[in-house]
Amino acid sequence: MGTCLTLFVLAGAVVRMYSTTAAIVMFVVALVIPPFAVIVANRRGDDRDE
Repeated sequence: MGTCLTLFVLAGAVVRMYSTTAAIVMFVVALVIPPFAVIVANRRGDDRDE
């Protein structure tokens, strides 16, 4: 979560002044990280007892 917040702040406050494209890429990466982390965390292993 800290990485996402850092990416948002840096993209909006610093990187935007130098490169809009890089700032947009940083925003997109920050938006993709949390859902990907949830998918990985909720993944089940193959060792289920059925």
